[in-house]
Amino acid sequence: MVSQESQVFLRLRESGVVKTVGLISDTHIPVRAGEIPRKVFEVFEKVDFIVHAGDLVDFSVIDELEQLAPVLAVYGNMDGPKIRGRLLKLNSAKVLNWKIGVTHNPRALFGMRKMREIAEQKGFNILVYGHTHNPSIKWQGNTLFINPGSPTNPLPPFITKPSVALLRMAKERIMPEIIYL
Repeated sequence: MVSQESQVFLRLRESGVVKTVGLISDTHIPVRAGEIPRKVFEVFEKVDFIVHAGDLVDFSVIDELEQLAPVLAVYGNMDGPKIRGRLLKLNSAKVLNWKIGVTHNPRALFGMRKMREIAEQKGFNILVYGHTHNPSIKWQGNTLFINPGSPTNPLPPFITKPSVALLRMAKERIMPEIIYL
């Protein structure tokens, strides 16, 4: 059953007032999976933008996702020199009036304690991160910290299912959702 809030967002999206952003991380293609699961393409079918929080391992991941929508990606600890030479460790984009920051491993970059501080310094309303393969949605004040998990290699596998995330964004509101595949 779709919640009343989700129905409102769906109506606003149809009118062009809402943007939907697909969030993905830790695909590890082709090392831990041969391809992006088909379910990801179904979930991201109508997104306006995609954010990949690193550990692509191969650029084919971006090429495939760009068939759906523009992609903003950063490199992760498993990405080699070729990817590191083309992607940043920390990047950002603006969707509507919201500034989305993305990094792979916030602990390696600046420590979890400082995530909020960096988000404030950079003006991020949302900080997307990966590395743990474990989906998470956390609000600290008005800032959203979100990890979409991994669609190919959830950790620990006996507790966590493969996942991605969606952000439904209106001018005044963000609605995050973890999607289990």
